[in-house]
Amino acid sequence: MHAVVLVGGCGTRLRPLTLTTPKPLLPIANVRQLEHLIASLGVAGVTEVVLAIGFKPEPFLQAFPDGVCAGIPIHYAVEPEPLDTAGAIAFAARHAGISDTFVVMNGDILCDLNLADLVAFHKAHGAEGTLHLTPVDDPSQYGVVEVNDSGWVQRFVEKPQPGETSSNVVNAGTYVLEPSVIDRIPEGQRVSIERVVFPAMVADGRLAAMATDDYWIDTGLPSTYLRSNLDLIDGTRDRILASVGANAHIHSSASITHSVIGEAVVIDEGCVIIDSVILPGAHIGARVRLERSLVMGNVGDDSSLIDCVIGADAQVLPHTQLISAKVPDPEATK
Repeated sequence: MHAVVLVGGCGTRLRPLTLTTPKPLLPIANVRQLEHLIASLGVAGVTEVVLAIGFKPEPFLQAFPDGVCAGIPIHYAVEPEPLDTAGAIAFAARHAGISDTFVVMNGDILCDLNLADLVAFHKAHGAEGTLHLTPVDDPSQYGVVEVNDSGWVQRFVEKPQPGETSSNVVNAGTYVLEPSVIDRIPEGQRVSIERVVFPAMVADGRLAAMATDDYWIDTGLPSTYLRSNLDLIDGTRDRILASVGANAHIHSSASITHSVIGEAVVIDEGCVIIDSVILPGAHIGARVRLERSLVMGNVGDDSSLIDCVIGADAQVLPHTQLISAKVPDPEATK
């Protein structure tokens, strides 16, 4: 079975981290996000992954020079121009010659969905397409999906007002599709699958959906990217990964609490690191205090950073005090 993974976004919400690294290649608990995602596809029986890439294919080629990720062969489909979600899916599927049931996943989500169950649900319904849905606390902030008792999508309601719908489930970014969906998408045209293709399938009574309450997170914001890292080291998810990467050098006097330290990071004496992610290659000077921050670059001695995002090319001067509203407390977003 094939899977198409959409990795063509610019990652603007995660800048400055994504100025140097595409969002799917950012590490989460010291494993690239794309590797997390493709590993889950492999467990469900996917045998080849097609990456739908909209720009900058070079970092992906460099990251996986042998054409394999998490043990699964990967195929690159580089769009000649931005084609939106449906256009990207169709371009990738045609490029790879997909002619059977296939899976589509957005490249900026992490979830514990049993994908094999979604495929089985899809086949049992004889659907042309099946969506994975996830519940949200405040449906007014999303486009929610209404589904009947038989599992067929009835309509989409964008940012519903109170009383407009009883549904609290939203599109979770994983789909099972039949190749006939590709025929609905004109070749080489910019088309949205959410706004054009799915509503047309609903009108034809061909779109099913399965809701689960598994762990699910969109990693595209600094706050959620931070939380996705911490959730993999503190027992929030079913598995716990190492919080310290290979070849990291941490001074014995440093205090590290509920944080992820990337590969080859250097943390000097007297540092206090709390609820933060230090990405590979960063250097944290002596007596630095970090709280709820994401750091790719270098931080000078005696600095204090709270709720900050520091890119790879940044040099925080010694004795700098920074407090930002960009990254709220990860516990507050749960």
